Amino acid sequence: MTDLAPSIRPGRRAVAWGVATAVGVFSLFGLVTGLVPNPLYVRMVPRTPTDYLLLALTALLAGAYVTQRLAAASREDADGRLDGDGADRWAVGGLIGGFLAVGCPVCNAVLLALFSSSALMTYFDPLRPLLGALSVALLAGLIAVRRRRSCPTCEP
Repeated sequence: MTDLAPSIRPGRRAVAWGVATAVGVFSLFGLVTGLVPNPLYVRMVPRTPTDYLLLALTALLAGAYVTQRLAAASREDADGRLDGDGADRWAVGGLIGGFLAVGCPVCNAVLLALFSSSALMTYFDPLRPLLGALSVALLAGLIAVRRRRSCPTCEP
């Protein structure tokens, strides 16, 4: 296995922001969705191991994406293709999907305003793991594509 080329090795600043992002996403999503028990929010749908797995993967991939993004931004990219490809919008979409996947469908005011609680429990709740898997795949795919673009000669 080859070592990362010095030009794509993230600096301490990028790694620190990536770790802060991962911890922040885990904490925020966990508290707001009730996966992290707290006195301010009571979750109406039981917690499952899949919810915790999707929360952890979403947080880790968000941190990895931010680390990679900042490392790429610190390098000079004359044509702007690494940072100007719209990947940030896809990353935000992956985060939103991850949030909806781990959240309580009955407790989500936006979903509840659009659909009834019985419709959410019947149709949306069984699809949450699939939505989470798609979100994780989207974030992982973005990281892989950006890595390949930043270093075409590196091994995967």
